[in-house]
Amino acid sequence: MKKSFKKNIGSDIPSLVHFYANWCTPCKLMTPILEQIEEEMGESLNVVEIDVEAKKKLARRYKIKSLPTLLIFKNGEPLWRQSGMIQKDDIKKAIIEFT
Repeated sequence: MKKSFKKNIGSDIPSLVHFYANWCTPCKLMTPILEQIEEEMGESLNVVEIDVEAKKKLARRYKIKSLPTLLIFKNGEPLWRQSGMIQKDDIKKAIIEFT
């Protein structure tokens, strides 16, 4: 899941971006869910992780106030946003809806 943010969000392939911090327990719980989604969706989805401690400017740009926060981008535009824990099926529904 270690992929370039800028390169992937500008793609016509949807990108699911996970804003997290290493100290965030819910973020750690989301990681295996996102890995499963990435495996299931294959080449039809980019999954990108952003550590808000390391990328503070990026977190500010997207107004990340709580963790974890997920965003779906396509062609550089944010299409969907969810903060807090979310079920795998709900994430997949959002991906399908916005792709």
